[in-house]
Amino acid sequence: MSHRTSIVASATALVAALAFVPIASAVDYPPPSKPGSGANAKPKGPFRTLKVCKAKKSCFPRIQDAVNEAKPGDTIKVAHGTYREGVKVAGVKKRFIKLIGDPKDPSKVILEGKDVKGSNGIQINGANEVTVNGFQAQHYKANGFFAVNVNGYTFTNVKAFLVGVYGVYAFNSVGGTITNSEAAWNSDSGFYIGQTPPQTKPVRSIVRNIKSYGNVLGWSGTNMRYVTISKSKFYNNGTGVVPNALSSEKYAPAEENVITDNDIFWNNFNYYAGAPFKVQPPAADSTAYPVGVGVLLFGGRHNRVENNRIYGNWLMGAGMIQQFLLTKVPDAMDLVGNSISNNQFGANGTDLNGRDLGYDGNGKDNCASGNTGVAVTVPADASTLPACPFTGANAFSADVQKQLIDWALDGTHEAFLVKHDHAPQAGLTALERYTGGVK
Repeated sequence: MSHRTSIVASATALVAALAFVPIASAVDYPPPSKPGSGANAKPKGPFRTLKVCKAKKSCFPRIQDAVNEAKPGDTIKVAHGTYREGVKVAGVKKRFIKLIGDPKDPSKVILEGKDVKGSNGIQINGANEVTVNGFQAQHYKANGFFAVNVNGYTFTNVKAFLVGVYGVYAFNSVGGTITNSEAAWNSDSGFYIGQTPPQTKPVRSIVRNIKSYGNVLGWSGTNMRYVTISKSKFYNNGTGVVPNALSSEKYAPAEENVITDNDIFWNNFNYYAGAPFKVQPPAADSTAYPVGVGVLLFGGRHNRVENNRIYGNWLMGAGMIQQFLLTKVPDAMDLVGNSISNNQFGANGTDLNGRDLGYDGNGKDNCASGNTGVAVTVPADASTLPACPFTGANAFSADVQKQLIDWALDGTHEAFLVKHDHAPQAGLTALERYTGGVK
């Protein structure tokens, strides 16, 4: 059997295996529309402060009641308590609203999704520059915090636990910030920015100081653009950080993202063997991301993975592979102009990755250099990994691509892991198998 035939067979098998890969299609979402622009100008005021609480007649009893009353630029302050509702902030008349819970302790202002009709804790649709600050969302069928079709949003000091798809999610939107937040035990990814419209003058989305653990993916970025992720921690997920391309969303592939100055470690959680969430059905051209990977570029153009600390991931620290399933958008399949540079692998030899770097050599202008602690590469001779800067066609290896595909096809999800001892970290326990304790 030729290498190419072998790869095609492996890819066919991979498609058949996709029934175990989670996506967002199990729930309904607002249809994509053009993110608001000039019509949603910043309001001039005067502005009001509306209060939500359960004890006083002078307060609104529900957050949604206050949102319905609010005008552009108003502030809604929500008192401590548990609010069993799915909040919707929709349209130009709700632009620049601020929803404020407890920024110092979001766990005191809980959005509870059990037995609630709404699929999301807070959903922002077509309302620009809404701020959500100081809430914890849990048990929703879809997402904890969700911004769609907007030009600008702020999620800060939020926590999202045990939701059906994504913890904190921005889709089909321009710009925005996600900071000082946490997401865990979600059945797809803890955080996700996807389907970013291409822009002539790009507005970057800023993600900083977030923690993502116990999820299928720490970060998913399908067709995301202009995102900078920094000073964050992705650990104890199935896979850590995955910018990727799919035809199920517009604007493939992921482009011009920067993943820098993050700690990406211990992403060895075999959720297939048990998890506190239900694994969802797949997208048609998704892939069964292998357990044990820190960062994986699955297709993409001009993405930079640099100055991160990547360690204790038992399959591979960081890698790149062609999006070989993207046959509906063939011009977006190949890797172009991506770099993996100046990262620290293996925690100075105290917490090794199974392999540090891997790349199938697909595409052009891709490179890797300046990385320290690199002990094992795929291929072993690093022939597909030219130093940066590099221009021209990369050296494709059919053998390497097949090897990376075979990792994803492993039915045990652990057969190819190279396990090492982890360096201890105060307050953290490495997660390989779920043992209970999360409700």
